[in-house]
Amino acid sequence: MARDPLSPAAVAMFAWQSGWVFALRSAQLALQPGTAAGSLADMVAEKQRAFADGMMAAGKAAMLGSRPDVVAAAALRPSRRRVAANLRQLKRDGLV
Repeated sequence: MARDPLSPAAVAMFAWQSGWVFALRSAQLALQPGTAAGSLADMVAEKQRAFADGMMAAGKAAMLGSRPDVVAAAALRPSRRRVAANLRQLKRDGLV
């Protein structure tokens, strides 16, 4: 992936990974409702945590006077990590 987290390639990769994770988790929930439903609340909570962490990181970067691109990168970093971790987990589970 490109070093610049806001480069078109990096943003496109993040969008692709996010969509792929969402599609696979949705399929898992549809095909294995008993198994996947138990972790549904965890999936929702992790998204909220990533958003809150990103908001705090962006606020900190903004208060430090960082450039807008640095603030945006800080805001996206927790979500990117979470999506990448979800994709790795789906691979380990054999869904990818």
